Parts: sequence; structure tokens; C-alpha cells
Amino acid sequence: MNRPEKKNSLGKVFMNQFCEVLEEIKYDPKTRVVILNSKCENVFCSGADLKERKTMSQQEATKFVNGLRDSFTDVERLPQPVIAAIDGFALGGGLELALACDIRVASQKSKMGLVETKWALIPGAGGSQRLYRIVGVAKAKELIYTAAVFDGSEAEKLGVVNHCVASNPIDKSIDIARKILPRGPIAVKLAKLAINLGSQTDITSALSVEQQCYAQIIPTQDRQEGMKAFAEKREPVYKGE
Repeated sequence: MNRPEKKNSLGKVFMNQFCEVLEEIKYDPKTRVVILNSKCENVFCSGADLKERKTMSQQEATKFVNGLRDSFTDVERLPQPVIAAIDGFALGGGLELALACDIRVASQKSKMGLVETKWALIPGAGGSQRLYRIVGVAKAKELIYTAAVFDGSEAEKLGVVNHCVASNPIDKSIDIARKILPRGPIAVKLAKLAINLGSQTDITSALSVEQQCYAQIIPTQDRQEGMKAFAEKREPVYKGE
């Protein structure tokens, strides 16, 4: 993300471009892992472009927020693992975007929070639903009601981020990506799908989802390569087939 003059705030043009990139990534078989980061110093994403929002009618604002929610859900549903490298402010919609990612890495100095109630709003792009699934209902209520802002260390304690690093979270994110890349690409995608779908339902239904995903692995050449490599005591070479 690179909108320095607006601190990567979520405006119409920015989101249109963002969605175009998502579509390209979604259907690119060569893209195995996605890292979402910012080229703007000290900011990941500052949230909604409130100056632009102020000019919208009620109908326009509703339509835009609905689109924002759908876009973040598209991030969550990308077949590839998505890692958010947070180095600076991730407030409101900025944190909502990060919460839609599979893995989050933040620097110590980062400042995060769903601060919408400070402006008489609520998180409208998925934050009210994704946060409590991570930190629990009671803690999510406290954080949202008070518009709390917390740093990378506290975010790690809360479970909001997987890792807090002193600086340069992109380095840790790349390290994680490099650990994912050698794994079976079809298996990684189906593992993500199984977890995403299964976490939204009861355990019986979730196990059925796992069964369906596992069944898709059985006929793949990658599975055969994995079994062969294990027997031959060597590293497997997967082709995503």
C-alpha cells in the first residue's frame, strides 16, 4: 500500500485499485503467499478517509462501507495465505484489514485499535466480528467500547498479532512466507479453506468440511510426491498438481 499523502486511508480510488490487485492475485497460480505491507513510513493503514466520507450522502456512505466489508472478506477468502506486516498505525479500517489476513506481524512501535466509537461509529468492515473471534467476546467489547489503542507488544499478548518484533516486521513476514513456500501448495490452500469454513460452524459440520477438503488432496500428484519423498528420505518437490 502506498498512499503517503493520505496515510493509506481507505478512499474510493484507493479501494478500487486495491480490489483490482486482489483479483489479479486470486487467479495467479504463481502467487503462493501474499504479504500485505505499507510503503508509507510509520503507518500501515490509518483507516477510513473521513474527509472523503464527510462528503458522502447517507446512501453513498452505506454503499461504500458495504463495499469495504466485502473487499476485506475477499482478502480473507484469497486462496493463498495472507500475511499482514504492520509497522505503524493500523486504526479502524486499517486494523479491520489486518484482521482479515491469516497471519499478522507487528513492530513494537505499531499502534492498533478499532477506534470507531470515538467518532460515534462502529467497526463496519468486519472488525466487530473478527476481533472477538480472536480475543474473546468480553475483551473485544472492552476494546471497541473504549476505542482502545494498543502497541505491538500488547497486541501480541492479546493474540491480535502472531508476532511482535522490535522493527522491520516485513523481515519476519518474509521469513514466515519462506517457511510456507516449500509446503504442498494445494495442501496449504485447502488447509486455509478448511480452517476458515470450519471456524464458522459447529464441530460436526466443521469435521465434514475437513473431510471434503482432505478428499480433494487424495488424487493429487503432490500427495504422491510427498509420500514418495518421505519413503526416500528426501525433500519433496511439489508442482501444485
